[in-house]
Amino acid sequence: MKVVFTVKDLQDALAEQRALNKTIGFVPTMGALHKGHASLVKRSVDENDVTVVSVFVNPTQFNDSTDLDKYPRTLEADCELLGDCGASIVFAPSVGEVYPEPDTREFSYAPIDTVMEGKFRPGHFNGVCQVVSKLFNMVQPTRAYFGEKDFQQLAVIRAMNADQKFGIDIVGCPIVREDDGLAMSSRNTRLSVEERKNALNISRTLFKSRTFAADNTVAETIAKVAEWINATPGLELEYFEIVDGDTLQPVEDWNESPYIVGCITVFCGPVRLIDNIVYKEL
Repeated sequence: MKVVFTVKDLQDALAEQRALNKTIGFVPTMGALHKGHASLVKRSVDENDVTVVSVFVNPTQFNDSTDLDKYPRTLEADCELLGDCGASIVFAPSVGEVYPEPDTREFSYAPIDTVMEGKFRPGHFNGVCQVVSKLFNMVQPTRAYFGEKDFQQLAVIRAMNADQKFGIDIVGCPIVREDDGLAMSSRNTRLSVEERKNALNISRTLFKSRTFAADNTVAETIAKVAEWINATPGLELEYFEIVDGDTLQPVEDWNESPYIVGCITVFCGPVRLIDNIVYKEL
């Protein structure tokens, strides 16, 4: 496995592979890698000749500077995990390498990017699109892999891929959970022992809500999830929305769409955690 820090070294390494008509898989990450990331990398390794993983904490997608400062950075451990997964190239650039000058581009994919995370984290998805579009141009992959835990982000990336005509196959990969059900996240490392116990109630609530939804309306299900979460010590619901899985717009009736997903964001102490659950799919 090769570790590179500059765009030139990355593209030099990839030029050799392109000359041999190799397919290139790409997994963009912000580091602090866990088994969820590993599942993306392993899938890329299985489906491509070469797998590139970027490790870059992107400042433009944080609207909270404290959150950016506290985001874990563990490159040495990340490289060890990536080597075990079979990655070919790790690209770990500096902020100056990715943004030699400020990126003033504006991306807008309303209404997909204006609800939920778009509403509560203004500018977040613009930052995501800035960095992912830059990375797509740098790597020029055949396929790119994203986790479905970041459900809205995946929809925005697909919209950007089509809009910018990258022609990349965007592959969504299932949520990876801890044995007890908690969705894996780099932010989990910031949880205290007590907060980690409390956080488990997020996935438990979502699983319970699927049973509840079978005999209750969308509005009743939303209200019940809010009640369950806010009754748990240490948890504070930011939002829970039940949406069409393609448009991400709220649904009012279970018969409104063949694909319905519940998306949740909860503060566990100071740590903001997201998760989602599918209620209906084809």
